Amino acid sequence: MTTHTMARGLRLLTVALTAALMGLAQPADQIRITDRDPQGHGLLCETGGKRILLLAGTPEEMGSAHGRLLKPGIQGVAAGTMYLVGAGYTVSENQWFFTRMDEVIRRTSPFTPERFLQECDAMSKAAGINPRDGRTANFFPELFHCSGVAVRNAATVDGMVLHARVLDYMRDINLQKYAAVQVWMPTGLNAWMSLGYAGFIGSVTCMNEKGLAIGEMGGRGEGQWDGMPMNFLLRDIMERAATVREAVEIMRKTPRTCEYYYVISDRARDMVGIYATPEKVDVLEAGAQNPLLPKVPQETVMMSAGSRAEKLSERLHAQHGKIDVPTLIEIIKRPVAMSSNLHNAIFRPETLDMWCADAGTKTVACDEPYVRVNLNDLVAYYRGALGAAAK
Repeated sequence: MTTHTMARGLRLLTVALTAALMGLAQPADQIRITDRDPQGHGLLCETGGKRILLLAGTPEEMGSAHGRLLKPGIQGVAAGTMYLVGAGYTVSENQWFFTRMDEVIRRTSPFTPERFLQECDAMSKAAGINPRDGRTANFFPELFHCSGVAVRNAATVDGMVLHARVLDYMRDINLQKYAAVQVWMPTGLNAWMSLGYAGFIGSVTCMNEKGLAIGEMGGRGEGQWDGMPMNFLLRDIMERAATVREAVEIMRKTPRTCEYYYVISDRARDMVGIYATPEKVDVLEAGAQNPLLPKVPQETVMMSAGSRAEKLSERLHAQHGKIDVPTLIEIIKRPVAMSSNLHNAIFRPETLDMWCADAGTKTVACDEPYVRVNLNDLVAYYRGALGAAAK
């Protein structure tokens, strides 16, 4: 055995031990069911203190199960959180929030797949809220500061892709109270999971069963709403694409809204950064430099802005070749994450693992403990639980 091989083996052992000590692994036998959809299209579970919503079936079946299983949370988002968002928006923009949202819904609906609207309305009905409120809660991300980074090959300890997503958005409205890991198993389409919230059927942080992962970063362009809403575009990609290049192609062919940045990775170790507006989709390959970003390390894609981007670049360079999950968790801590840090996720597409953390009542997500979930395990758990219930 060579010295190089021994060193690499010791490094991998250290990774495993560190992960265990940090509580990053949550075995499937620690999942427990807290509620079942009486119609047989969903489960509500818990593991490591995280709520997990599992849904399967047609759009109407999944929407109805969502509404029944997370009814109090959906009502809380619709009647409380959205009104806090609305009040803040009305004061800061000097425009009535719900009038603005009516315009967003009117202009984006023609470009939104009918299956998403059907699911949203079925969810609203089952949760006992006005369909307008259900749609408002799903379209308001068209109005969101974030960071994203993916590393692979020589940048990581074992060569596998690690993809981090930092969501910085209005932690003070307590949306984290309604946080859930959501797993969709739509009939005839890819199964996928999202780090999301009660009542949200789109996504801004997601990975599918093919090993395709995406996170977004909002930009400018408010008012450019003649396209598919960003969170539904990501869901459409999750359900129909298997690779980074398929995701990019769907993005190019779909009418888009506003200005967004994306980091996309897959299990084949392909990864890109995307700058997208209604007019164009620009692709930034791994390791490519861009005048709007600080120096990007080799085998790395990163999207961030200002001093956050500078600190992210500095940390990535310092840890190049030594990056594993615990190290990446440290890399995206403050000030890469902002004081509004609502949730964080780290994907490993090759194994379908996601490590996630949500903000606390008074703490940012990056300072909270992470919980590991695995998409394959969750899908298998759901199917096994259904089989056991049928016996």
